[in-house]
This record gives sequence, C-alpha cells and structure tokens, in this order.
Amino acid sequence: MDELKGKKAFLFDLDGTLVDSMWMWKSIDIEFLGSYGHECPPELQRAIEGMSFSETALYFKERFGLPLTIDEIKGVWTRMSIDKYRHEVPPKRGAVEFLDYARRQGILCGIATSNGREMVDAVLDSLEMKPYFQTVTTACEVKAGKPEPDIYLKVAGDLGVKPTECIVFEDVPAGILAGKRAGMTVCAVDDEFSRPMEEEKRSLADYFITDYFELLQGLKGI
Repeated sequence: MDELKGKKAFLFDLDGTLVDSMWMWKSIDIEFLGSYGHECPPELQRAIEGMSFSETALYFKERFGLPLTIDEIKGVWTRMSIDKYRHEVPPKRGAVEFLDYARRQGILCGIATSNGREMVDAVLDSLEMKPYFQTVTTACEVKAGKPEPDIYLKVAGDLGVKPTECIVFEDVPAGILAGKRAGMTVCAVDDEFSRPMEEEKRSLADYFITDYFELLQGLKGI
C-alpha cells in the first residue's frame, strides 16, 4: 500500500464497508415488499446500488406502485432499521483498529453514504465510532448519488483536501466508480453481499482487501 504515502484523508462508505449491515437491508426489503404483496426481485440490490436514500424510495414507489409518499417510505425504512443498527450491526473486521491508526497518524476521516442521516447516527453512536470522523455526508445532500462523484468530492471539500490526497474505501462497484470518477485512489473491501461481484470490484479498484487487519499488516512498513 505504498500509495497511502502522502494521503491526507480516508473516505469511507458505510454499509458493507465500515459496518456489516448489508444482510439487514436484504431482510428489510423482503419484509417491506411482502407487506404490500410483492416478492423481492433477486436483482433488486444491484438495481438500487449507489442510489441515495430518497432516490431509492422513489425507485421503490414507482417500480412497485406503492401507495405511500417518498417520505413515508423513508420513515418506514428508518423505523425498521434503527433498532437493528443499534443492536445487531457490528463493525467490519479491523475497522475500529484502522480508524485508530488514522487518528494516530493525523489522517482525516470522512463518511460518504447513501444512507439516511438518522440511521447513520444510530450505528455510529452505537459502535462509538463517531469521534473518528470529521465529516459525514449523505447522498441526499448532493446532486447525484453514486456512481457519480458528487458525494466524494463534497467530503473532500469539507475536509479541505484535494481528491488526489484521498483514498476511498468501498464495497460495491457503484461506489468504487464514484471514487475513481472523483479522481481518488480506491480500495475495495470484501463483503459477503457483494462477493459475486468480486472480479468486477477488483478490476475497478486500485486495491482489494478482505478486511482492515490485512490493510494494517501492509501498513507496518510505511
């Protein structure tokens, strides 16, 4: 990981990258759609990959003809997820140790997530991870969600660093593309949910890690 030399900021996606939560969203989609008489299509997660929370709610409303407003859909999802985020979602292996490393090295950290703010706060507070981050941005705060680069460019701007001074950590192709389009180095993170896309992730990213302990091991010589 020599390319980490000179990097001033680490930028992270949240679900599937910093926390092990993708299983939860699949469960929520099945339960939510089932309550309106729909089965969860097998390609659904790939179809909504990278969308902001609001964009995803609009997609669900239009695709499944849901009798709810976008805000009502988001409210239901928030209520369904908040308890799981607080009590059932663990950090990815080595994530806390890696954030400790960044803090010791004086490296800035930011989150760029497609998730809703209330849910982000819930999981970061539960895992006591919030103090590690100087800024947290959701895709609803920018013009376009991933794979467009908007969210990563905003996080870099908020941190006061150049794109070339950042490394992005992502678990799905849309997020990897967002980081690359922002002109940043990108490290793909293994996740059970996205394992069928591993070859694509490896081809798009600059690096691929199975967990953050692997990354820390590689950093010992830097």
